[in-house]
Amino acid sequence: MRPTPSIPDIHVDDQPGHLIRRLHQIAVGIFVQETESLGVTSMQYAALQTVARHPGMDQRSLSRAIALDASTTGGVVDRLEARHLIERHVSPADRRVRMLNITPTGLSLLNQITPLMLQAQQRILSPLDPEQQQQFMSLLALLVETNNDHSRAPSESKRPDAGSDLAASASRVSANR
Repeated sequence: MRPTPSIPDIHVDDQPGHLIRRLHQIAVGIFVQETESLGVTSMQYAALQTVARHPGMDQRSLSRAIALDASTTGGVVDRLEARHLIERHVSPADRRVRMLNITPTGLSLLNQITPLMLQAQQRILSPLDPEQQQQFMSLLALLVETNNDHSRAPSESKRPDAGSDLAASASRVSANR
């Protein structure tokens, strides 16, 4: 009989990386539940929202803004373009660069999905009271910003106070119910 090797006394459920991955799974599941009738993924929502806020941005800038690698962003843009939600145009300054704009159909969809997305965000945070929600969002933003350079697709987006922005968004959703 072989001796049992020594196993570190580590429980996966106590590890931040594991809990963050689980929370991501939960967040995606809640987003899908809230928005499934519109057929938009959370990455597609992020791309639509960002292009709407920055008309004429190029695809590389979109990648950096929403922290996706170039090939994933290309696939997201391809799917949005196939649904006539965004348009790509050749840049007059550099023919290799594609500029992105949201279409009227994309803007209409964005206006339909945004309240549902905000409901999803509120559902994710609903186990926490408002003060805990702000604290959680502030700590989460600190972890993401501090560790941004360790990502395979670092974000260039800076949000100084994400916690209060979410609280304001959540209160707008509650007021509209």
